[in-house]
Amino acid sequence: MSDAPLVTVNSLVKHFRLPGGWLSGKPRILQAVDDVSFDIFPGEVIGLVGESGCGKTTLGRCILRLEEPTSGLIIFDGFNLMAMRGKALRRLRQQIQIVFQNPLSSLSPRLKVFDIVAEPLRTHHQQHGKELITKIISLLEQVGLGHQHLDRFSHELSGGQCQRVAIARALALNPKLIILDEPTSALDVSVQAQIINLLDELQANMGLTYLFISHDLNVVQHISDRICVMYLGQLVETGPVELIFDMPLHPYSQALISAIQLPELGTKHKRIILQGSVPSPVNPPSGCRFHTRCPIAEERCHLQVPKLRSLREERFVACHLV
Repeated sequence: MSDAPLVTVNSLVKHFRLPGGWLSGKPRILQAVDDVSFDIFPGEVIGLVGESGCGKTTLGRCILRLEEPTSGLIIFDGFNLMAMRGKALRRLRQQIQIVFQNPLSSLSPRLKVFDIVAEPLRTHHQQHGKELITKIISLLEQVGLGHQHLDRFSHELSGGQCQRVAIARALALNPKLIILDEPTSALDVSVQAQIINLLDELQANMGLTYLFISHDLNVVQHISDRICVMYLGQLVETGPVELIFDMPLHPYSQALISAIQLPELGTKHKRIILQGSVPSPVNPPSGCRFHTRCPIAEERCHLQVPKLRSLREERFVACHLV
């Protein structure tokens, strides 16, 4: 693994302005991502976990610039993504690809598999003819499909086959980073395992770098090198996967880990039931955003925002009490 990060995200913020608020005279702002910083190193798999609505997908889309960040810095392979526009951004985007959650809706129903996978090659590399056909067949074989699938439409494929096509399309331009946004959550359980094993093999054989977004901790534990735990738009803990699953430090991480049963874990975690529901990102709590559900919160947790600080063994935790 390289010493220099492939991706550096620094103080990233993404707020959405919502309709309404005219009675109070103040705009309604949804704070989807708020002051997030982390690195991704070449050949690494980062698992980004948290409850639904915590900002995981928005963070991934900001890195790809599918969403324009409100503020902050994104450095990819030494280039400032935030400063790029037009052709320069288009060229760099070849190196960052995404696989979406719902494989069927992410594929055009009017295109055959050949044209779906060929589209990025035609657009960016201007490939045509026999060279293009050979490349497409090779890509399909890499993901477990064959030439018999070339002339099929997406509705003629199973969910797992559609996701394999989406992965082949993502691989077409030999990207350095692939953002996987809940790539298995819309699939049957048996098919999920096949897709995870495929992603694992591709990463090992091709040296790919993944940002793996998921709420399924069993999957994340299997595929990731490091984990970033997200709560209400902010990172609360990051670190190597083994250390976080064996000894989660942040109270929110402890609650997440306690909810799953993994025979690989050396210790057995007592089940922690969080009280209440996740606050609204339109009106997040003051101080630590987790204090309204935290079983060990103190007075300062209501008042002071904890910073993500370095502890031991590559661990970073945002908690006053750790």
